[in-house]
Amino acid sequence: MNIVIEHNPSSIKLAELGVMSWPKWSCQPGKYALVFEERETCYLLKGKVKVYQKGSSEFVEFSAGDLVIIPKGLSCTWDVSLFIDKHYKFDPPTSL
Repeated sequence: MNIVIEHNPSSIKLAELGVMSWPKWSCQPGKYALVFEERETCYLLKGKVKVYQKGSSEFVEFSAGDLVIIPKGLSCTWDVSLFIDKHYKFDPPTSL
């Protein structure tokens, strides 16, 4: 699935990335169909989620304290078991 998860990154790394200045997004427990038009990097402040790639029963799971990179073009379902609160940023679109 190519989702990269770094568990408990250092506060130095988070500061270097500027994570706390990124926009925030949150959602209640439930299932959400998502398509990532650009690569997203996010840092979970709260919550737990299993991500299933479209058409697959395999999943990756991440939770509070994880820094996650989601690849561009991923079509998936987020199965949120605990309220999600995260900082996120999208890579700028690339021009042809």
